[in-house]
Order: sequence, then structure tokens, then C-alpha cells
Amino acid sequence: MEKMLHLLETFTARGSDGQTYRVQVYEHLARLDAVPDTQGQWEPTGLTEYKLADGRHVGVDKDGVMTLAGTRMRLNRDPSPQDRE
Repeated sequence: MEKMLHLLETFTARGSDGQTYRVQVYEHLARLDAVPDTQGQWEPTGLTEYKLADGRHVGVDKDGVMTLAGTRMRLNRDPSPQDRE
């Protein structure tokens, strides 16, 4: 089975350190070997992964709280421009 990541969205978040970070959300896709397909059909696996633009992993708990992996730094999503109006 082949796997790949597909970028779903990118947004900015403010860290508890006061810095602004760019967060990228990826969806895991897989292509099953059992289904030969010349078109290269990729299927979502149901897994998502959050990373900073520099590649560091971001953990997201069941309540949606984001934490930079290996640290205690929390990230809060900046409101989108539509939310500010």
C-alpha cells in the first residue's frame, strides 16, 4: 500500500510564547495495491496530521487544543478575516 499526505488547509496560530506560527493540516491518503488503477486513485484514511510550516509536529487533543510536540507551548488559531468583521 502506498501512502501520501495531502494538504487540506493552512492557517496562522498564536503560540503561548507570543509568536505567530503557520500551521498546515494534512490528510493521510492511501492507494490500495489490491485495486489496480491506472488513474492512481487515492483514498482518505481518516487520519489528519498538523505540522508547523517548518515541519515540527503539532498535537491536537480531543478538545481541539493544539500543542507543539515535545513542548508545553499551546497554539490558538487566529480568527479568520471573516470572523473579525
